[in-house]
Amino acid sequence: MNTNHNFAVQRISNEYTFLQSSKGAKKYIILYTAIKGCILKRELPDAWLLPPTRILSSAMKLSRTTILKAYELLLLEKLIISKIGSGNRVHFKDVEKTMNITKERVPQNANYPEISQKGQAYLKNLDLLNRLPTNDVAFRPGLPPLDVFPVHQWKKLLNTYWMHVKSSGLAYSQSAGLNELKNGISNYLQVSRNLKCRAEQIVIVSGSLQSLYLIANTLLNKGDAVVLENPVFPNVHSVFKSSEAQLIPANLDNEGIDLSKLVVPVNSIPKLIHVTPSNHYPTGVRMTLSRRQELLEWASKNKALIIENDYEHEIANATNPIPTIYTLDRESRTIYVGTFNRLLHPSIRLGYMIVPSYLSEAVEALQEHSHRFVSPSIQMVMNQFIERSYLYKHLERSIVVARERYDLFISEFNLHCKTMYIQPASFSSFHVVAHFKDYVTEAHEREVIKKLNNRNITAFSLSKCYITGEAQLGLILGYAAVRTAVMKYKIKIMSEVI
Repeated sequence: MNTNHNFAVQRISNEYTFLQSSKGAKKYIILYTAIKGCILKRELPDAWLLPPTRILSSAMKLSRTTILKAYELLLLEKLIISKIGSGNRVHFKDVEKTMNITKERVPQNANYPEISQKGQAYLKNLDLLNRLPTNDVAFRPGLPPLDVFPVHQWKKLLNTYWMHVKSSGLAYSQSAGLNELKNGISNYLQVSRNLKCRAEQIVIVSGSLQSLYLIANTLLNKGDAVVLENPVFPNVHSVFKSSEAQLIPANLDNEGIDLSKLVVPVNSIPKLIHVTPSNHYPTGVRMTLSRRQELLEWASKNKALIIENDYEHEIANATNPIPTIYTLDRESRTIYVGTFNRLLHPSIRLGYMIVPSYLSEAVEALQEHSHRFVSPSIQMVMNQFIERSYLYKHLERSIVVARERYDLFISEFNLHCKTMYIQPASFSSFHVVAHFKDYVTEAHEREVIKKLNNRNITAFSLSKCYITGEAQLGLILGYAAVRTAVMKYKIKIMSEVI
């Protein structure tokens, strides 16, 4: 008997024994009542697999006929469902409507400790995050062409890993990541981005958000100044605001961040400056070489560190690549952040950062106290994915498919969505920004996003990206994961809503 069935038999047996004192009741009625009671009390939750009649019969010393009759009554009452080859499963979701589930009891005048200032800050800024839980890929930003990911190659590599893994591989792993993957990423960055770093500088994380969390908690005290591009990715805004940092917005022009107009408050010395030079989020502006050099000079003068968030480098630099800030840096002031989540698929939860040597131990110590490590199986498979050139081939394929979908999206959007426009630009990202042609309010923007969501279409707010000042209004739309037939249909729905 497997553990699943063992638990169920134990619950049913206990309830059956309790009800057995009922005089005159037939055994199958008592059993039916016992199982029903377990379901209503949620001792057997929805979708739980019930024991086969043979197993329950043997365990409870009842005839199989008795078990079958009890199951038939439960089927008639639709408390369970039966599928050939799959057995009988509990089918009861509306528990709260039929029974009084006791809520957590909080005594009056309970003297609980207060949530910390930092905890309150993270709670307060939760709404800044772009975190809509949805299965709708149209038109959620941050998604690559999911349907072209080589699932079978990945599955084969994963199966091979589990075939040959040793028991020692199931123990705790290094917090900063496996050396095999760190070497693989180092080689990959050298080939794909002309970026040279030592493997020991690389820290493996679950994504860029965790990288920023680790950096913020390693470097920032309350009130320390951080320079952020304005507009900026809301998740970046949320992390640094929740860290109780003093945020200094830096505006952009068509060359990227404009430090000549940066206003630093008196007695504020910025510790960090966060930039997205390859492909500014959300505008898509690429920082020029001269601006990158100016940024390095500014960081050196102000004794600050640069966070280079290079989240879609391969897309933005597919043609006419510009050296990364990390490559241009001669003083080890750049923390380089990358992620595979936006290149392969978000569910992989795998990213990396390159940190200056003097930060390595502190970052790893913080990781030891929190996330511990990324799954070794995912790390080993990712390394094989790189070594066998699957990653390069997949990226080439993704860029071709995304470019085709970009062209179609722009064409269909311009055809149907007459009250909005997309700023003319070359293909450089997996998302676009659509602006309203006429004057609208932030409330109007929010209402459009809400109504789109009700029609199973996802869009992110442009105004939400602004830290301060007059926010532009519009929609951030991801197109790369949407097949062409679905795209045309969804754009027509979107045009109706807008």
